[in-house]
Amino acid sequence: MLFKLSFKNMQKSIKDYAIYFLTLVLGVAIFYMFNSLDSQQAMLQVSQSQKEIIKLMISMLGMISVFVAIILGLLIVYANNFLINRRKKEFGIYMTLGMGKRQISKIILLETIFVGIISLAVGLIIGIFASQFMSIIVAKMFEANMNEYKFVFSKDACIKTCIYFGVMYIAVMFFNTMTVSRYKLINLLNAVKKNEEIKMRNPIISILVFFISASILGYAYWKVTADIRSMDKAFKLLPPILMGIGGTLGIFWSLSGFILRIVQIMKNIYLKGTNMFVLRQINNKINTTVISMSVICLMLFMTITILSSSLALRNTLERGLVEMTPVDINLYKTANLPESYINRFGNKVTYSKEQQEDSRITVQETLVNNGLDMKVLKDVIEIPIYATNELTLEKFFGDQIENVKKLYAMMDYSTPEEIIKISDYNKIAKLYGIEQYELNDDEYIVICNFDNIASIRSQVLSIDGNKLTIAGKEYKSKYNECKNGFIEISSNHTNIGIILVPDSCDLTDESKEKSFLVANYNANTDKEREKIEEIFSSDNSELLKRLSDKGLNITGISKISIMEASVGLATIVTFIAIYLGIIFLIASAAILALKQLTESSDNKQRYDILRKIGCDERMINRALFRQIGIFFGLPLILAIIHSIFGIQFVLEMLSGLADKKDLLPSIIVAVIVMGIIYGAYFLATYFGSKNIIKEECQ
Repeated sequence: MLFKLSFKNMQKSIKDYAIYFLTLVLGVAIFYMFNSLDSQQAMLQVSQSQKEIIKLMISMLGMISVFVAIILGLLIVYANNFLINRRKKEFGIYMTLGMGKRQISKIILLETIFVGIISLAVGLIIGIFASQFMSIIVAKMFEANMNEYKFVFSKDACIKTCIYFGVMYIAVMFFNTMTVSRYKLINLLNAVKKNEEIKMRNPIISILVFFISASILGYAYWKVTADIRSMDKAFKLLPPILMGIGGTLGIFWSLSGFILRIVQIMKNIYLKGTNMFVLRQINNKINTTVISMSVICLMLFMTITILSSSLALRNTLERGLVEMTPVDINLYKTANLPESYINRFGNKVTYSKEQQEDSRITVQETLVNNGLDMKVLKDVIEIPIYATNELTLEKFFGDQIENVKKLYAMMDYSTPEEIIKISDYNKIAKLYGIEQYELNDDEYIVICNFDNIASIRSQVLSIDGNKLTIAGKEYKSKYNECKNGFIEISSNHTNIGIILVPDSCDLTDESKEKSFLVANYNANTDKEREKIEEIFSSDNSELLKRLSDKGLNITGISKISIMEASVGLATIVTFIAIYLGIIFLIASAAILALKQLTESSDNKQRYDILRKIGCDERMINRALFRQIGIFFGLPLILAIIHSIFGIQFVLEMLSGLADKKDLLPSIIVAVIVMGIIYGAYFLATYFGSKNIIKEECQ
């Protein structure tokens, strides 16, 4: 009998609370998809370094899955609480007919098992098929060959999903049993007639708390944007975070009374149509859901910020790779090594005669002397880079040095500026396809592409041309601003400054800091490029072994290594952001939806009263739509305000990695994703609530 009753109740629950089942199914599917990447990577033809990056991503996603499981578990418990509260009258009737609390607990236990099995099965089926598309996305991100593509089922991901959700359902069963054991028959039978307690009604206190909370949030916004440089240590971020949480709680704690008081003053709005009814409903609802509304707002804030910032980072890295890797390889080595010197840690460093002699020849000569056939390279250009102790970063910035130190406290400002002759730079600029410059004999130019440093350098250069003394001669800046340029390939804009001087500048061989070589691989196909790449990067490279045996150190970076590392970083960040963002979004929308559906069920009699006093179905539906719209809109609006400042903070922290130019497309994508999921839950809630309130009059 209990089995049959549970099965019928489950069927009814599926009809009335499809959002709950949909959320469980989506949770299972997404959990499986992101935990099945370990089996999907086996069919991707990627390089060894990319395989290591994918392993790292899988490991990080595994750790994050624990956090995701906790979020989903709390969501399931929260949803069940509303479902049980909605059925209080039903349980009261059961007890009136002689059924004990233990039997009611068994019914709920069986229903939970039914729901768990169905949602787990459907979710796994969807996840298994959706994970095949995930393989295509991963392959595209890593530019992998998918010749070995085949349908993959991840046994480990399936077991992991079953275990995690099994634990969640056991927790739900325990929670449901404890909840039912505390019910009293009189409370169950009168549950529909009982209104939730209003915790605060005083409008003066509401308005006061609202403005205090808004002020706290305003100060927190200022700290993470205008005063961001004062937070140079991680623990200094805690106060603004706590102020943000406290301010959000205060806003929702006071919002209902604040809004109600303001609208009541505007009689023409308050007394129009069903506005009075809608506002009273919203007032009661917010007062009893302060914590949940605050949590939802913060989750939506994290969703918007995480998605927008991560996608902006990925777009910047992708665009930067094209711009900042115009050649296949950069190689350089230190010039003029002394016999010994004392390093910054106070340790004595000694070099052999062979190392000293090698430091006085070019990179090309070193490569040839150690067995490299230079035919593997083309478009080879090698230039000297100079540096003198009379021109350091500290001396260049002059009076601005304290401001720079506040921004970048970890930089060594005693480091000499890099100096390159104009003709040498133009050789590289021509090969790179970037702007070339001209100089008179008494002029210099500063090139830099790291935006924050470039702006400070431009401030210095705007002061009377900021004359510099180099190799005993005074030079004036040709421009009153820093110009764009670079010589080292990288994944983003990392050049903090190079001084370009005329060819006539008397820079001696003794002031040469290093030899710098740029080149392309003499190859026509990707396989040929990878083969040449192994010469300069493989652990089995004969060239690198010879250099290592002699203690010769040629440092370099290649386009392939940059692209693999950058793509890997962008992919890891993007996957984690999408994973967390979707989970937070689903959880937020589901909680709002379930709460509203439960409220609609409890308030059926109130809507019936509206019908009795003359409101037609169109007016009632419009009132319901506005009520749900406000309920969904309030946390979203505050979350958007939070994210405006949160995104600025993240981009500032990622300065040099993420460009504000890439923010708008990222925000558009985030808005589309949120609009689809959040909007779908909103519409499903509206239509579900409309059906519920019609039941009373049918």
